Amino acid sequence: MSDFMFLFRGGENVGSPEQMQQHMQKWRAWMQELGQKGHFKAGEPLEKSGKVVKGSRKAVTDGPFAEAKDLVGGFVIISASDLNEAVELSKGCPIFEHDGIVEVRPVMKMSM
Repeated sequence: MSDFMFLFRGGENVGSPEQMQQHMQKWRAWMQELGQKGHFKAGEPLEKSGKVVKGSRKAVTDGPFAEAKDLVGGFVIISASDLNEAVELSKGCPIFEHDGIVEVRPVMKMSM
């Protein structure tokens, strides 16, 4: 088994507080299902605020500032047999109900 990261972009137009609650329940259910099947390793939504450290001078600015569709809103790390299985697992994500994007990336193993 290998590790993969799902990066979530966009998909923020949820609606009323009740619709937001229902949508969050779908996220919890999807992540619980991944866990019950032995795939879920870690993951959390991200706050909208933060800082960006950039370049050789390590300049720090407020951010991230990008189009909402490009902003990473959260992540999940899963375990899957290969990239194809990871992609299939990502298809259950509730973000697709709101035209969001899941970027599926293999996690590179680094020896320490």
